[in-house]
Amino acid sequence: MRSPSPVTDALAEARERTLAIVTGFGDADLESQHVEIMSPLVWDLAHIAAYEELWLVHRHGGRPLSRPDLAAMYDAFETPRAVRGDLPLLDRGQALEYLESVRERVADDGSFLHELVVRHEDQHQETMLQAIELARLRPAPAVPRARRPAAPGGHSGLEPVEVPAGPCVLGAAEGRFAYDNERPRHRAELPAFRIGRTPITNATFLHFVEGGGYERRTWWSDEAWAWKEEYDITHPEGWDRGPTGWRRWTLDGWAPIDPDEPAVHVSWFEAAALARAHEARLPTEAEWEKAATWDQATGEAREYPWGDEPPDERRANLDQGLLGPAPAGAYPAGAAPCGALGMLGDVWEWTASDFRGYDGFEAHPYREYSEVFFGDEYKVLRGGSWATRARVATPTFRNWDLPQRRQIFSGMRLAWDA
Repeated sequence: MRSPSPVTDALAEARERTLAIVTGFGDADLESQHVEIMSPLVWDLAHIAAYEELWLVHRHGGRPLSRPDLAAMYDAFETPRAVRGDLPLLDRGQALEYLESVRERVADDGSFLHELVVRHEDQHQETMLQAIELARLRPAPAVPRARRPAAPGGHSGLEPVEVPAGPCVLGAAEGRFAYDNERPRHRAELPAFRIGRTPITNATFLHFVEGGGYERRTWWSDEAWAWKEEYDITHPEGWDRGPTGWRRWTLDGWAPIDPDEPAVHVSWFEAAALARAHEARLPTEAEWEKAATWDQATGEAREYPWGDEPPDERRANLDQGLLGPAPAGAYPAGAAPCGALGMLGDVWEWTASDFRGYDGFEAHPYREYSEVFFGDEYKVLRGGSWATRARVATPTFRNWDLPQRRQIFSGMRLAWDA
């Protein structure tokens, strides 16, 4: 008998983590749509099964769908989040049974599509964690916990490092898995710039809040100000001024705001306003990737900020084990060539860039993954968060969302012209 391929082992590990995330919740928690911008958790479970069946059983294996009647309901593009709570979704037991029955039909040969499906499930875990935190469900998900590193102190997000002018190589290299929007790999020539050594911390963002940052009209674009006024936005999502001071909601419940952690649940609008308050800006995604990967000494792009070794708990806060950000600068072994810290993990970092295809872009394996989102409506985020699986988090991975969105585990890193 042939032994399972590594990617098949990864499918099994991803499923174990998916089930751990939802194990502690009651049926009503899983089957309700708690907020309009997030799916019922049970939709995510059945969607994971439907996606796996479409790609690995039907298109790759050539076998018919077991539930063609479910295809449209669990198609993320055909069925937007706002309506998912009104659909006749599979209940918890049915969704779990669907997951199991699809997995039994998957052939074990470790193709590109197997890797696509693993990462799809990994990414939905992060989406589910967003929904759980936003809905304030309890208890905390039963994921394996990691040891929290000590706070090194001395980081605010306002300390810059220099990135010299010159060429760099951007995008995913051939010979490894990447999404279509990460290719083709290409050379770029960038002027010198400075970028934050760490993401902006809670202490820095709190100073912005208490210093009238949400009232200074000149720091906000017209669109951002209209959004802020319409929804009465006065601080990041999940913050609250409690009886003993500022606190924020976490997956472990209410906690005092840790001044050393990167600020999280911040929209692009808020990130851009804070940048203006500090006579700074958000980096372009080309600047961000050059800072994260370009080794000036060797003239080559590293696979990860620290080198070619995959992420581990010494280098980055990934894989969900802390259920939140670590203190800024807590992973010196993960430093990029320019000296920037924390460029993978902790919080997604907003960039100034609109989500567009690189020159020579070709959609693969389907247009709806990224091409239909290209344009000036979506902004690019880079770097992953504490909730991103290490398998997914690479410096070339491009996330995107609307500038008003705050449900994602997003923060920001500042940039300045040299």
